[in-house]
Amino acid sequence: MVDWRETPNAHVFKADVPGLRKEEVKVELEDDRILQISGERKREMEEKGDTWHRVERSSGLFTRRFRLPENAKVEEVKACMENGVLTVTVPKVEAKKPEVKSIDISD
Repeated sequence: MVDWRETPNAHVFKADVPGLRKEEVKVELEDDRILQISGERKREMEEKGDTWHRVERSSGLFTRRFRLPENAKVEEVKACMENGVLTVTVPKVEAKKPEVKSIDISD
């Protein structure tokens, strides 16, 4: 699962990837506008003599893709992983403030 929030300065993506090392997760930009987060969670090896009573944790390949908006600075994307949470930060282009020009009112 991935959360995507927009702050005044960036788009921030957070993905829960418990049990994975950063080497097992890929963050890629495709065609400069598609952010892709992917990886693989391996299934635990069954050992002889073990009896499994329940298997609920997911395993296998995962991929999530997001089309970034025009205001994304794709050349400045940063990613970090801490405590099983991947955070990808995509800075935003500063919005140009409209130029206000005073006009004199004639009589």
